[in-house]
Amino acid sequence: MNKRILIVDDEKPLAKALELKLTHEGFDVKAVFNGVEAIEALKSGVFSLVLLDLVMPQQGGFKVLEEIQRLKFKTSVIVSSNLSQDEDISRAKALGAVDYFVKSDTTLADIVDKIKEHLA
Repeated sequence: MNKRILIVDDEKPLAKALELKLTHEGFDVKAVFNGVEAIEALKSGVFSLVLLDLVMPQQGGFKVLEEIQRLKFKTSVIVSSNLSQDEDISRAKALGAVDYFVKSDTTLADIVDKIKEHLA
């Protein structure tokens, strides 16, 4: 399979759980814990997909989405956030997110299925 996934989430236990589950599914996975690290990772490697939280220290997900557009990175972004307001979802999609789900409403298995669907 060899698809590379970048997980960007300041909730380390969740990021690590996703990293383990996706690695077990055959993906090459890197986890970082804030937006600054995300942009550094994107500059240093090519990723098939970014799983991006919105509320993080140092640099939030909306800023990361803006940077991905500005730097013209060709990677799909799925937003995973506890922000569930329609305006947050609309803003993320306007900034290029291909999908959006609310963490509290989504299981790890559902996240993995969604990622597989986008990378199929």
